[in-house]
Amino acid sequence: MIRTFFRHIWESIKSLKRNGWMTFASVFAVTITLLLVGVFLGVILNVTKLAEDIANNVNVTVYVETNTDEAGVDQVEKDLENLDHVTSVAFSSKDEQLANLTSAYGDSFNLFEGDANPLRDAYIVEADKPENVKKVQEAAEKITNVEKADYGGDFSDKVFSIAQGVRTWGVGGSIVLLLVAIFLISNTIRITIMTRKREIQIMRLVGAKNGYIRWPFFFEGAWIGVLGSVVPILVTIFGYRKIFGQFNRELIKLGYSLMTPDEMVPQVIILMVVVGVLIGSLGSVLSMRRFLKI
Repeated sequence: MIRTFFRHIWESIKSLKRNGWMTFASVFAVTITLLLVGVFLGVILNVTKLAEDIANNVNVTVYVETNTDEAGVDQVEKDLENLDHVTSVAFSSKDEQLANLTSAYGDSFNLFEGDANPLRDAYIVEADKPENVKKVQEAAEKITNVEKADYGGDFSDKVFSIAQGVRTWGVGGSIVLLLVAIFLISNTIRITIMTRKREIQIMRLVGAKNGYIRWPFFFEGAWIGVLGSVVPILVTIFGYRKIFGQFNRELIKLGYSLMTPDEMVPQVIILMVVVGVLIGSLGSVLSMRRFLKI
């Protein structure tokens, strides 16, 4: 059993050498596919992370109307807590907001010390999901004694929309690419198998089972997948580190960050090898079905 297994592997390696140009064409098809899949995956993972970071920082700030008495302020809090999709409500007095501004922007705000505080009391409202933030904001603005409710407006909407679109189209595009790759590889391998049609017929005439005939081609497809993943892996390792170094410094200033190379690169490498082996071996097996019916 073990000897047969290694014989199949050896036969698949010899077949790669015999069919040099066909092997190159198959490896090239896998390489291009995995490069595109890697780009899609990198974009999807990072946009998803950025969207999550932004979502975690997006809350609805509800400003209470000036001169609202204590009872009115308490009622606003109760009304906010009763809204759908609200997970927490925290009070922030105008003095606390001024202190936060002074802390964030430095001593220049101390020039206005002693003047009347122009800010308003507010509630910081957290929604259960990012897509429900706008619903909470719209509902909060209808509450009595609420002057304004804000969550970042168009910017947050665009981020959520882009993130959802990238996830949807990215996954869909990756699936299409994989199907195209399987089609191309199976047809490329089918051409190589057609040149060995006589060999397969002889093996069947001497009593070889379909499984015995199929295994070398299965391993051949797997080798093609592994070889096709080499260039995309190298591009991912060196390319993503360069991209991370260039863009992440600007994002950090805004309080966000891309996935670090140590987080993303191993995931992408493993996925590329697995996908490469799967599409290579699957393409090989699909191309064999017709010839094993001879």
